[in-house]
Amino acid sequence: MDRAVRPKDTERAEPPHLWTAEDANRRLADLAELLPRLKGWVVRLGEVHEELKRLGEFWGTDVDAVDHADHELKQRLDSEWKNLTRRLEEVVSTLRGDGIELKDLENGLVDFYGVIDDELVFLCWQRGEPRVAYYHPISGSSRDRRPIPEGAESPPPPGSA
Repeated sequence: MDRAVRPKDTERAEPPHLWTAEDANRRLADLAELLPRLKGWVVRLGEVHEELKRLGEFWGTDVDAVDHADHELKQRLDSEWKNLTRRLEEVVSTLRGDGIELKDLENGLVDFYGVIDDELVFLCWQRGEPRVAYYHPISGSSRDRRPIPEGAESPPPPGSA
């Protein structure tokens, strides 16, 4: 279910914003608060999906008839599905616009576009970690995480903030 919030295209020609670890660390409090809310929405989407599936399996297309006993329930569930999906897409889109990639909601894995030794990388943070202290190549994954070398981080190029 968490895959619903995964970015569709992780390869970008140019990231929207480049982060330093220091700047990313200032964003962690907001992310630590946001991730459980997103997870709650995803869990609720799963529940709504199961209820819609149950209605469909039991009643078939009859449930869509205006005079059907469960028609209002079906409409409420459809509306909730659309609302939750829209809200999730908006939040993920906003994060992506900020140069933040939500990689794994279940584990709270978040990547920030950054630069280490003149190479475009993902600065990597996972829920529960006290700070952004790791990075991995853009083409890699969290399994490729390495500690950010002391003093190795380059400032973002002018105009990227």
